[in-house]
This record gives sequence, structure tokens and C-alpha cells, in this order.
Amino acid sequence: MTAVLTAGLTAAPTAAAAGAPTAAAAPNAAGAPTAAGAPTTSATDASWRADLSIVDADDSGVISDGGAVRLDRAAPTPASARAAVRTGFLQLAPHRLATPANTVAAAVKSTVPAGAEVAVDVRGALGDDQWTEWVEARPDAPAVLPATTDTVQVRLALTAERQTPEVRELTLTAATTESFSTEAAGLSYRIFATREGLVGGTTANGHVIKERDHFVALPSRRGLSANNAGTYSVRVCASNGRCEWAPVWDVGPWNTKDDYWNPPATREMWKDLPQGKPEAQAAYQDGYNGGKDQFGRTVANPAGIDLADGTFWDGLKLTDNAWVTVTYQWTGSGPAGYVRTAGDPLNVRSGATSTATQVGLAANYAMVRVECQVTGQSVTGSQGTSNIWYRVAAGKYVAKAYVSGVSGATTC
Repeated sequence: MTAVLTAGLTAAPTAAAAGAPTAAAAPNAAGAPTAAGAPTTSATDASWRADLSIVDADDSGVISDGGAVRLDRAAPTPASARAAVRTGFLQLAPHRLATPANTVAAAVKSTVPAGAEVAVDVRGALGDDQWTEWVEARPDAPAVLPATTDTVQVRLALTAERQTPEVRELTLTAATTESFSTEAAGLSYRIFATREGLVGGTTANGHVIKERDHFVALPSRRGLSANNAGTYSVRVCASNGRCEWAPVWDVGPWNTKDDYWNPPATREMWKDLPQGKPEAQAAYQDGYNGGKDQFGRTVANPAGIDLADGTFWDGLKLTDNAWVTVTYQWTGSGPAGYVRTAGDPLNVRSGATSTATQVGLAANYAMVRVECQVTGQSVTGSQGTSNIWYRVAAGKYVAKAYVSGVSGATTC
């Protein structure tokens, strides 16, 4: 059938001086406009038509033909979800608005066969390479970004088992309504974590899983980063005191529309559950939804996060699935930066020197929230030479020489 939708949118580590490889290329800041994806500008009014003809490196599982975008028959299924639902994303270039706004309406012309889905997600730039969470546009109610912004980015999400949904046209209109302030501290919950494994599989964002990889999966695309980006990252801490900062690169476990970290009013599904409680946990512990996930499968554990093998074994030193404390980095505000190494994770130290005890890891591309900075050992890394170290949690430090984009950090 042909659908026209109109909606509002809300939008083991290598030894080195700092405990990370010394040779490193410095990619563009995760989520920031690049030379190939610089913000377009709406010079005359608040409406614009999206260019659907370009599929590039931050897209996955879609193809463009004659200005229309459709789900590729070879599109990956999210590895963590272990569900045979092909998923594709077209992430458009950031769009600079003529006037700051906090709502965006979307009109979509698409062909959506029965059993398939086409969704429009949007996010707003917050400055310092930080963005609001991706939130889906809904035909039945407008949604609002949590802050007024002059730059927005739109993402098409196409899903199906065997069908081929297609989007032919997407028109967007920005406006301003009552604004809301973002939270000062990131949301944090105690969540059951499982090891994803699945080496050689493909994640929802198109990343091919390698041995001892460093990323996580959450059961909602609202917090999904593009491949080789860390705009949406988490801090995961185990009961042994170790933590890893890792990007969200997959969707799962169990569910794919369970943004349980959000309040019930904005949670995509399972709105009657308390904030911070994954549906899988409620199903497993309380028999919620008949003990089943959104696909009708009997839930065998209460997992709300999947950890890649390197995160599980090397970052947290876990030997079995366990309860961990997860902080959703993008839900906070304040100074933040992105880890930039040649590939290996950055060592997190107990002090501002490479001889201090390693107390965790920060994966390449991951966002780290900076509490404050101290002067310590001078280190040369991908971001130059510096004796500044950032405190990213109590008793945990990383060298500035491997972290890009931090501004406004105060002295500890």
C-alpha cells in the first residue's frame, strides 16, 4: 500500500604512555558534521525536502534508486535482537535552520507493504558534538525536542522480514513550541547484562562484529549510534569496580522498541512499566506480557543490555552474565569528548599517570562525560601532547591526548 504520514518529531589494551596506542588517526567527532555531510541551510523558510539520493558510510541496509530509498534485500538483522527483521537506516546530513526550533513535522510519501515499517527519526544538535536522543515521528501526535536548536538531523528507519518498503519523498518543517531543559546528570540504572558474542555477525548499524570487540546493544534504536561513531554511548560499571565507556552499535537484547531509560510518557512501548525497568526484566521476573518479549518469545533472562566480548571480558573482567550499573551518557549535559585511538580501547587509570592502576577501558569512538581535569603525566597521542587528564568518574582518569572535543572542563 502507499502511505502518507504527517507527524511532529522530537527529537586486552595495548601498553603505551597513556595505556593506549601511540599512533592514531583522529577521525571526525562522532555525530559532528563532516566535510561530506556539512549542514545544509534553510535560508528562506522552515521547510525543506530531504535528499534521498545519497547513501554513504553512515548508512546501512538501504539503497537509493532514482531519488527513492528502499530496504536492501541483503540488509542486516540486528545481531543482539536475534530476530529475523531486516533493518536499514538512511542518515541524512545535518540541516541548519534559518530560525532555531524545537519541533519538526515530517510528511512522508512511501510504499509500506503489510508487515513492513517505515519510521522517521530526528535529533537536535546541543553543541560540542552532542545531540539529543533519536525519537520517532508519530502520525498521531507531534513530538518535541528537549531543547531549542539551530541544527537538526533526520534518519529514516526501514524494517521488514521479506518485504521491501520504499520512501519516495520526505518533507520536513521546523517550528518552535514550549521548550524544556535537559537533565544535568545522565540517567543511570542497575541492569542485567549478557554477553553478545556473535563474532562475524552484523549489528543494526552495519558493524561486523570482531573478536573481543568493544560496543554494547540496547533494545531501542533511539540510542543507536552510526557505525564508527559514539554519539550514543554508555558507561557500564560492574560490582568489581571496573567500568567501560562504549558506543551503542546494536539493537537488543530481546526487544527493539524498549527505551526503558526514558519516562513512561515518552517510552516507545511498555508505558505502564516504571522508568529504568526493561520489559525483558519485567517479563522474566514478574510474568509481564505473559513472560514474552515483543516478538512473542519466552524471555529466558532479564537482560536490558548486551555487551560485546571485549567489553565483557577485558573492560569489566566479567566471567558470567551479571547485574551492572549503566549510565546513558547522552541523557546528561556538560563537558564531554570522544575517545580517539588507532583502534584499541584507551586505558582508564586510577590516577593521572600511565603507571596508575588500570580500572577500566574506554572504547574507541566512545563518548566520555568529563567531571573535571587535573595535571599529570605528559602524554603524546592522537590529539597531540598534553599533561592534562580528565576525571570521567570518581577515581577514574583518561589522558586528554586521546580525547577530542572537550570544552569547559574545570579543575578538580
